[in-house]
Amino acid sequence: MLNAALRKLFLALSHNAFLRRRLPGLPFMRRAVGRFMPGETADDALAAALVLQRDRIASEYTRLGENVTVMEEADAVAEHYLELYGRIRESGLDGEISVKLTQLGLDIDEAATLAHCQRLAACAAETGSHLWIDMEDRSYVDRTLAIYERVLADHPGTGVCLQAYLHRTAADVERLLPEKATIRLVKGAYDEPATVALRAKREVDANFLALAVTVARATPTGVRLGLGTHDTRLVEQVAEHAAAAGIRRDAFEVQMLYGIRSGEQRRLVAAGYRVRTLIAYGDAWYPWYMRRLAERPANVLFALRALLP
Repeated sequence: MLNAALRKLFLALSHNAFLRRRLPGLPFMRRAVGRFMPGETADDALAAALVLQRDRIASEYTRLGENVTVMEEADAVAEHYLELYGRIRESGLDGEISVKLTQLGLDIDEAATLAHCQRLAACAAETGSHLWIDMEDRSYVDRTLAIYERVLADHPGTGVCLQAYLHRTAADVERLLPEKATIRLVKGAYDEPATVALRAKREVDANFLALAVTVARATPTGVRLGLGTHDTRLVEQVAEHAAAAGIRRDAFEVQMLYGIRSGEQRRLVAAGYRVRTLIAYGDAWYPWYMRRLAERPANVLFALRALLP
């Protein structure tokens, strides 16, 4: 009950325009968010990735920001990521990039957003990397998948995020598997109504497991799976089901956020899993940070500790 109340509270805070303007400038908030991101620049993200790679942990990058309102800003985001692909290769990193389509202009010009994605996916292929298309709330799912499928047709290996709490996701998985999709499965971080999403944690966990096993069993056909969860119990359950089908645990990838369960990330690597850490950076971190607090009660404890002297 308390967890559900905290989730609802922080998701509501993520949409509060007044707090979004005021809180990021306060010192205590900057200390708290430092738990989950190494800094606000790409330099900070790349430096953190070099440290992770020494522990055999790969990296993924996202510059925070969403729902841009002018196309020039979206164009600048695309140029930033094109440059970042080059920097990833120059640094010798096993690094990939994850983008939100509303940051590339989806609310403004769908055709231009598709063009940006095509350029980024082409650059990813040229530099030996990959592009992930992140998922946003339910109002964007159809448009996101439509763009993803068009990019995937030209650039195999491009990935998309699917959310296990949505009722529709099982059908989306079945639709994408024949296309040899690359899928990152997450539980879901938006406040969706019961008409479109599972609300109880046990139901979300059960659906995550079922969907992950379905995708894992398709990996021998060329499908790629990323498990976007910090729930290592679920990860190990997926591995058990995959093993029963003759699929090794390194056939899929565990994807966790920077600063969360770092010890578990290293333990999973030692146990034979492939692990990739998503490193967020940028100054537009307030709504992203509120959603991270909503995801796990333990994150709230970390945040409260950061407020102490």
